[in-house]
Amino acid sequence: MSANEKQPERKTDYPGFSVYHMDKTIDPMTDFYHYAAGTWLKSNPIPEDKTSWGSFTLLLERNQEILKGILEKCRKEPSDPLRSFLGAFYGSALNTERLEELRLDPIQPLLDEVDRVNDAESLGRLIVRFHSLGIFPFFSTYSSNDEKESSIYALYLWQGGLTLPDRDYYLSDRFSEIRGHYRKHLETMSRLTGISAEGNVEETVYSMELEFARASRSRAELRDAEKNYNRVTVKELEEKYPGLRLVAYLAGMGVPETDYVVVGQPEFFSFLSSFISERPLADLKTYLKWQLVNMASPFLHEEVEMEHFDMFNRKIRGQKQPEPRWKRAVRVIDSSVGEALGKIYVEENFGPEARRRMATMVDDIREVFVERLKKLPWMSEATRELALAKFGRFRTKIGHPDRFRDYSSIRISEEDYFGNVLRSSAFEVNRQMKRVGGQVDRNEWYMSPPTVNAYFNPTENEIVFPAGILQPPFFDVAMDDAVNYGAIGGVISHEITHGYDDQGRRYDQNGNLQNWWSEEDEKNFMERADKVVKLYSSLEALPGLNVNGELTLGENIADFGGVSIAFEALQRRLQRHPDLRKNIDGLTPEQRFFISWAQCWKENVREEQIRMLVTVDPHSPSNFRGAVPVYNHPDFEKAFNAAGKEGHQKIDIW
Repeated sequence: MSANEKQPERKTDYPGFSVYHMDKTIDPMTDFYHYAAGTWLKSNPIPEDKTSWGSFTLLLERNQEILKGILEKCRKEPSDPLRSFLGAFYGSALNTERLEELRLDPIQPLLDEVDRVNDAESLGRLIVRFHSLGIFPFFSTYSSNDEKESSIYALYLWQGGLTLPDRDYYLSDRFSEIRGHYRKHLETMSRLTGISAEGNVEETVYSMELEFARASRSRAELRDAEKNYNRVTVKELEEKYPGLRLVAYLAGMGVPETDYVVVGQPEFFSFLSSFISERPLADLKTYLKWQLVNMASPFLHEEVEMEHFDMFNRKIRGQKQPEPRWKRAVRVIDSSVGEALGKIYVEENFGPEARRRMATMVDDIREVFVERLKKLPWMSEATRELALAKFGRFRTKIGHPDRFRDYSSIRISEEDYFGNVLRSSAFEVNRQMKRVGGQVDRNEWYMSPPTVNAYFNPTENEIVFPAGILQPPFFDVAMDDAVNYGAIGGVISHEITHGYDDQGRRYDQNGNLQNWWSEEDEKNFMERADKVVKLYSSLEALPGLNVNGELTLGENIADFGGVSIAFEALQRRLQRHPDLRKNIDGLTPEQRFFISWAQCWKENVREEQIRMLVTVDPHSPSNFRGAVPVYNHPDFEKAFNAAGKEGHQKIDIW
């Protein structure tokens, strides 16, 4: 369909761009978000089994239906080893009769292992055992590119130990009711699972986790890449954190010989070393049992699974009812062996046209970003040269990996759902541990192909777009360029801008964390970034609950860049192809661009979910994402024939 033709009617339940989603009774200058998507928002209440309902969930629902069809066919017609593998995994998730029959049997061997712990040495071995299975009491560990030597994999040790979503749930007055629910949940689960033999589970676990929370860094602090990069030699590990027995831990986890690890939060590990040494062994065993039970609950019989749902979905996130079992199964399989499922998904659902159109837009947007870097008035020539060198090595991945991960070594049984999850988790932990010190695989993906999302990887200097997001409302081959540049074009520009946000800018052209900015340029950048912090910190997500401008700074900068850069890329395209400059449905290309961006973020969200996301999520709430970057654009008022009216605050950062 050419951009000159009138688009077909779209009903309000259509996930993509539609003028029927708009509420034209609203002044776009005062409430652009509801002007762009108000009719859709009023017509689409949140389903009982969801915590939110919007563009991402609509597309996720579509993908889940596709994945369900794949898995059902794999179960009925296991025509090859891959399909047999997936079919058995899916069958184990749906086999509720077996789960009711087994009840607590799947976790009993591990509970017995906890009971056999009788000293510090055996406790250390059990922590290794749990971590090797992907159950992470006390702290977590993983491998990734060394942020200061990005061509090799390093081992990272990270603060942890909490069950609630964040330390603020233990420390902030606004979560006092949730804390009460959690303590009752601990009581109920100890009764349902029989882990109360070691003492009062509720008091023991809660008091321990409260201490972990007090020792933890905030979410905003965890964004500081430099502060969270602390190399410690293996010899120093024993000297600094003797209570954790980390040399034996590394050996037990199968980490190859290495000179150092990266400790994310040294003060937390100092605390934890003393804590484990001083806390009664019985308390530590009770906590370990709780961590096992909590991790396993979604994969056990209905009574335990629904108690877990009641706490973490209903009370914390506001979800009224569980999703159908098949949807929960699809999510688990995608998160456990996503590239196996994704291989079939891509073969059946991802064509070359989407990749071609995406590549064209990426090229257009790259061109604009280079010009921005060349002309930024506040950046010195020395820093500009390094910024351009970094962008010269930037790359894009679209759709899916060239090689899919081989999971064939994982034993999958239709009779053992929890075992399947645990063995898949152990496979991933082992994969990450054994690569420490080795050369980085630049073909690796950190999202599965069906994922409805995208990301920027600073140590690889790349943006990645799984096939799952390359569908309406983000990408629609039937739509005009203005709509696609406002949607997926804005997402592309957003991800590119992450390379130059408050944290991404710290990584050089090789993906190494080092300061390549002049002192004056850094000052100029941070003056603008501070304005972004203040702007978003002034916004109320709920009455009395403001956005955390520091936590969301990187995403907000990327949203500003996303709208600004994609808009300019569209202008250049229209200049090159003036025949595309046509009004459609009474809207100019500029208007359709801004509306398309806002409609991507259309979403109704439960209050409980908003409270959680404002606490833990580095993204601002969707209504602000849809409107604030548009208001910030210098051509917004002109596009909506409001030139000369009092406009919104403009922050020129990228």
